[in-house]
Amino acid sequence: MDSFSDIRMPLIGDKFPEITVKTTQGMLTLPQDCEGRWFVLFSHPADFTPVCTTEFVAFAQCHEEFRRLNTDLIGLSVDQVFAHLKWIEWIHNHLDTSVKFPVIADDRGLIAKKLGMIHPNKASNTVRSVFVVDDKAIVRAIIYYPQEVGRNMREILRLLKALQITDAYGVSTPANWPHNGLIDDAVILPPAATEKQAKERVRQIEAGNLEGFDWWFCHKKLESCRK
Repeated sequence: MDSFSDIRMPLIGDKFPEITVKTTQGMLTLPQDCEGRWFVLFSHPADFTPVCTTEFVAFAQCHEEFRRLNTDLIGLSVDQVFAHLKWIEWIHNHLDTSVKFPVIADDRGLIAKKLGMIHPNKASNTVRSVFVVDDKAIVRAIIYYPQEVGRNMREILRLLKALQITDAYGVSTPANWPHNGLIDDAVILPPAATEKQAKERVRQIEAGNLEGFDWWFCHKKLESCRK
């Protein structure tokens, strides 16, 4: 019986399951080895493939931005560790890019299957999944892309920043934040919870003391949230 037999795919809001894995940087136990930090675990279909190569270069170029957000990057595919190492070496030598984050070698596909990274009706290798896990080891977001479409690193960074902002200030972020068509880079306040609070919100909007369309849709600039 494999050591991952009791793992089920985590959903948003679940604690990330404990796994010990072999990586290009040695053994890694998740989520313990990322304690106090966020991490983005992403699967890729295979080493030495064009789309995955462009993604690894893009992730590597954004690596410092992720680090500034207290976030570790961790890759995974159903390749052996020596294939990962050779591919990373090829990327460094031919594309002048250093991959500084660990890549999990899941050559039997056990982790990928348990975490829902393999979609049998699509292919036998992993789809391009993304798990965003916070500093308390809670899964905060999951994204899937098919094998033929490369990911947008700016969107993953935007998602990560938005999650950290919502945690820090108890707000929500609108579509396309921070470039929303209605409220630009403002964040959304929690709706009023009582009739009294709702009426007070309307009064504040009418008096020009609060930005909003109605009591249930109020917003403010992030700078004012930080005060």
